Amino acid sequence: MFLRLTLLTGVTSHMDDEYRWAGVEDPKVMITTSRDPSSRLKMFAKELKLVFPGAQRMNRGRHEVGALVRACKANGVTDLLVVHEHRGTPVGLIVSHLPFGPTAYFTLCNVVMRHDIPDLGTASEAKPHLIMHGFSSRLGKRVCDILRYLFPVPKDDSRRVITFANQDDYISFRHHVYKKTDHRNVELTEVGPRFELKLYMIRLGTLEQEATADVEWRWHPYTNTAHKRVFLSAE
Repeated sequence: MFLRLTLLTGVTSHMDDEYRWAGVEDPKVMITTSRDPSSRLKMFAKELKLVFPGAQRMNRGRHEVGALVRACKANGVTDLLVVHEHRGTPVGLIVSHLPFGPTAYFTLCNVVMRHDIPDLGTASEAKPHLIMHGFSSRLGKRVCDILRYLFPVPKDDSRRVITFANQDDYISFRHHVYKKTDHRNVELTEVGPRFELKLYMIRLGTLEQEATADVEWRWHPYTNTAHKRVFLSAE
């Protein structure tokens, strides 16, 4: 009995449990917008759909958050992404992992749509290789997991690369395809979109539990040392 209790209490934390099937089963991502989206926000949501293999996009309509989450859970969705805007500019991204959480809240900035990128490459549907750079603190590793588990495990021959590079708590997102020009060199072509993310909160529950879920981490911009500190890297 003692051995069994030790095993049960030592195997999983809530973080283990949240992503128990990550890497075993492909994620199923649903993307939607805030209510009454502008044409530009709709376009950004369409471009995000191209980023995540197998993702689906849902028109928000008049659906409340609770109804969205229930519908996603009923259809086996693993992650609900909601993009927000201010006067036609995408300014926020929420990533809610289902069915138990966590939910991460990001500010979006410096968004460049695909059609605004010169010499644009063709979007690939292959499962991408991921480059995760600069997530060396405990919080950084947590955010790294939240982002990387939105993607399935790629095949070795995939020519698609997605980068999340953290510098001073701003996470730069870049999306490329590459081809080998000879046995020593490769040629990168940007596919887009591109943007920066800044984490401002992680809650333990799912999106509809905002009022009751515990806050795991929150950025406090008005403390005296806020402008000096970085949280996602251990430097």
